[in-house]
Amino acid sequence: MNTSEFFIGLMSGTSLDSIDVVLVNFPQGKPKLVGSLSSELPNHIRKQILQLNSSGDHEIEVLADLDPLLGKLFANSCLALLDKFSIDPSVVCAIGSHGQTIRHRPHKGYTLQIGDPNVIAELTGITTVADFRRRDLAAGGQGAPLVPAFHYQCFHSCGRNRVIVNIGGMANITLLPASLDEVVVGYDTGPGNVLLDSWIAQQRGLSYDADGDWAASGSIHTALLEQFMSEPYFNEPFPKSTGRELFNAKWIQQQLAQTLSDNHQKPMTDADIQATLTEVTAKSITHAILSHSLTEPEIYICGGGSHNKFLLDRLSLHLNTQVQSTDVLGLHPDWVEACAFAWLAYRTLNHQSGNLAEVTGAKGERILGGIYLA
Repeated sequence: MNTSEFFIGLMSGTSLDSIDVVLVNFPQGKPKLVGSLSSELPNHIRKQILQLNSSGDHEIEVLADLDPLLGKLFANSCLALLDKFSIDPSVVCAIGSHGQTIRHRPHKGYTLQIGDPNVIAELTGITTVADFRRRDLAAGGQGAPLVPAFHYQCFHSCGRNRVIVNIGGMANITLLPASLDEVVVGYDTGPGNVLLDSWIAQQRGLSYDADGDWAASGSIHTALLEQFMSEPYFNEPFPKSTGRELFNAKWIQQQLAQTLSDNHQKPMTDADIQATLTEVTAKSITHAILSHSLTEPEIYICGGGSHNKFLLDRLSLHLNTQVQSTDVLGLHPDWVEACAFAWLAYRTLNHQSGNLAEVTGAKGERILGGIYLA
């Protein structure tokens, strides 16, 4: 193995469930997962991030405190990974850090991810590449999703049409036509786990719905589902991307209030609402995939949603095909996004583009990210 090709990918997503770190090698330019580590975000840090995700008092001070603190957490996670696999930091070319998204408003021309890369580079002694999204935005794109380029690199097949569905806090799809004459399409379909996690945290004090068991115990409420699916985002044309700015606890309450204002509606339990929120994720993903009329595509799932059995069952039902995880393609679903940011760092240091203009809507392909030398 060529140790000069070691890269670290660092991911902390919208779900706020963990910091995921991977060690990746690039034999012949193809990513190969060498090792991985996941560590929980401390609860007080998670609360501060959620506080920053919505407007409030003293935002600049909270952000200024949290930015270097997250940088330290990210750096320590990288060092713990290297220690786990007895790898000296000196043989790692770079860390690719996604950062923690605080705002994503591409229609206003900005996105913000924190977790100071200066701190990461200083504490690890490893060159760090970060702030991948804003160059794409500067070129007129959405800045997201960026993973479709990596999906194409890893999962494209010349023999079969494929769709990669990443279900994190938000959900995004990448359509990979078998024909090289057809373009790759990718965009955020809407909420992934974010509404499910929010509702179960509010009602049961849990961080997520394990296996979708709570949702499976309820019934899908037709009128509420119709209200949820009336959200204009679902029918907007791509390129498009979204985040907690739209899909959040307040959004759930607004939709509930609209539905409950009709006195003729049948009553619903908290579990019914969880089931219906799960159906929103399943239906919005399904609607997006079917709208492209790919012939008999294979469907592969990655991200935290790949562990939600109830959600996967709903997807299989609506798509009329069995969905599988990316594990069968050689990359565990928990590590796909972190690997993507290791790959993006690899691309940046090799002066290669990291975005797909047809996905993000940018004026062209761009080399992404700022480089913070060790």
